[in-house]
Amino acid sequence: MRGLKIVFWVLWRIWFYILMAIPILVMFPFLVLSILTESGYPYFFKMARIWAKCILFGMGFYYKIDKSEELEPHKSYMIVANHTSMADIMLMLVTIKNPFVFVGKKELSKIPLFGFFYKRTCILVDRSCSKSKMEVFNRAQKRINQGLSICIFPEGGVPDDESVLLDTFKDGAFRLAIEHEIPIVPITFADNKKRFSYTFFSGSPGIMRVKMHSHIETLGKTGVDRKEIREEVREIIYNQLIAFDSNPIKSYS
Repeated sequence: MRGLKIVFWVLWRIWFYILMAIPILVMFPFLVLSILTESGYPYFFKMARIWAKCILFGMGFYYKIDKSEELEPHKSYMIVANHTSMADIMLMLVTIKNPFVFVGKKELSKIPLFGFFYKRTCILVDRSCSKSKMEVFNRAQKRINQGLSICIFPEGGVPDDESVLLDTFKDGAFRLAIEHEIPIVPITFADNKKRFSYTFFSGSPGIMRVKMHSHIETLGKTGVDRKEIREEVREIIYNQLIAFDSNPIKSYS
């Protein structure tokens, strides 16, 4: 039985990368046209959402999204969530309809085909370089000024230890949100680690539950409030993870 599971996991993981490529190849000319100018990004974003839905469906993932508050069209937000899986990218794209830009690690730009568009549309960060972090801040400011939202996984990466429920949060997302006085949208992904973690021989098709929490306003806040807001957002996500774990099927408290 263990041997059959290993074969399944190998083929399933290979299928994931095939699924990543197929929609890109189908939409390739339109994707290229949409990234030629910054004004074309909303069209790219719409195609990215189609790409994400194809992957989730093809992997046997079905999602259930519970929203405490809707996003207003044409308004910028700072979107933050826990990070445990590469599937977080796809699930975030299907959860949020407002065009947003990911801030993500530059290593993903090495993935064939996907990386070509990733590095041209996302804000890449080299966590080993302090200069890179400042460039990220400047690019994010530019995108917010263009009316786009920003998505950051504030843990700064996926914890190496998968037993960690939620790692500590870094300041970048909250600094940007306060400076631009945009609301923070905390999001909890309940099942992504179980469904498709970075451990190769693991995972399975099934449900991916999402909780989009009430927004945290930053209007009138200053840098001295950053730590308090950061910990408030982390506590919201952490408590929801605990709630999901205590009721793995129905919890949306």
